[in-house]
Amino acid sequence: MTHAARLSVNGREYEVHVEPRLSLADCLRDMLDLTGTHVGCEHGVCGACTVLLDGEPVRSCLMLAVQAGGHAITTVEGITPDEGLAPLQQAFQDKHGLQCGYCTPGILLTTHAFLKEHPHPTPDEIREMLAGNLCRCTGYHFIVEAVEAAARAAARTPPA
Repeated sequence: MTHAARLSVNGREYEVHVEPRLSLADCLRDMLDLTGTHVGCEHGVCGACTVLLDGEPVRSCLMLAVQAGGHAITTVEGITPDEGLAPLQQAFQDKHGLQCGYCTPGILLTTHAFLKEHPHPTPDEIREMLAGNLCRCTGYHFIVEAVEAAARAAARTPPA
């Protein structure tokens, strides 16, 4: 038995018919072909599946697709401009804040929301924010530098 769910993802409206137990992560990846959302631990621990729900980071592996109806969902594809990279993404590239890239979408979305609330974060605040995202490749040093660089770049950019 499937249920209809109306999802607003990255500013586009979708109607999907899903089994009640289908996770939002699997819906995004398998039904909407938004494969930037990665599934890691499937227990909400690693952060790879993080998306924004009404601007707040959530673990899409722990949320059912039917629960997401009526909310604005943003995936990593939604923060990427049509051409080039978003300033946050550019900072991660410039500062080598990624290696294999598996955790990167979740970290980018967590950081995106964090910087809206903390536009001038300290290194300790950044490390605390990153505690919910596991990266097996880095020691987080370059990720912290990338977040600092993104915050500095945002401070220099006038609001739209």
